[in-house]
Amino acid sequence: MSTQNAIAGPTSKTSIFEFSNPRFREDFDERPFEFKHSFTSDHPLFSRERMRRLLNNSTTKNNVYYNAGDIRVDQRWDAVPERTKPVEEVFDSLENSGAWIALLRVDQDPEYNVLLEDSLAEIKKLSGREIDDDKKTQEADIYITSPGRVTMYHIDPICNFLMQVSGEKQIHIFDRNDREVLPEEDLERYWTLKDYAATYPPELEHRAEVFTLRPGTGVHIPLNNPHWLKNGNDISVSLSINYQYKDKRRKDVYQANYYLRKMGMKPRPMGSSELVDQMKVSAVGVSRAVSSKLRALRPKT
Repeated sequence: MSTQNAIAGPTSKTSIFEFSNPRFREDFDERPFEFKHSFTSDHPLFSRERMRRLLNNSTTKNNVYYNAGDIRVDQRWDAVPERTKPVEEVFDSLENSGAWIALLRVDQDPEYNVLLEDSLAEIKKLSGREIDDDKKTQEADIYITSPGRVTMYHIDPICNFLMQVSGEKQIHIFDRNDREVLPEEDLERYWTLKDYAATYPPELEHRAEVFTLRPGTGVHIPLNNPHWLKNGNDISVSLSINYQYKDKRRKDVYQANYYLRKMGMKPRPMGSSELVDQMKVSAVGVSRAVSSKLRALRPKT
């Protein structure tokens, strides 16, 4: 029996995804939408015992992030409560620890990598996109959340398919193109400083699309769409299949705008002028090359 057939369970016989959105190709990485999937808590890779092994697995333990305590929607990532307990203890008391545990890059474990590869193969086929040509990195992450816990408002650098495996939670997703919700300054800061904590606009909460995720359902979150989550009354387990784009154009334009704004200027938003955008990309590229050469010329101590 092949490794894939031995561990993949339902993915080796049936499709992973079921999309009812007739505009799937048009909405892909443009608008959030719901879908169904085949992963459940009965899958051996989502048992509590198997996920706990990832905490001390030599290939995955360095990619574990967690925090615990009372969290607000508008709380910054760098202002979460100080961790006072080891992750193993927090994991074992998920029912009442108020925790959010992110098991990142679980695809470094060969068994979970099968889920990632199978999922991306289906997404590629369904979307009609040349994902292999577009992506810089690909990743499978698992999020484990205590009952009632909030995941604060933020933006991510990924094209994401978030699948609920067990428990129930709500996700509030905003439009990345709404500049009242997501100002240019937030995007510039994010792409320059990796500042995930965009400014939550409570007065605009009514503009969010709210999806209730239950086992077997999921939501597509396009690149940079702001979102926050509220867990239900049980422990939640979610699988994220995602990838980052290799195109640096977006990053370079926002970085140029960040520094132009720091100098007191009001830069044109990305997309308002192809020529101006290209000039910014070129300028950032030259600056990056000069910085690299200067670092190489520094005397080694």
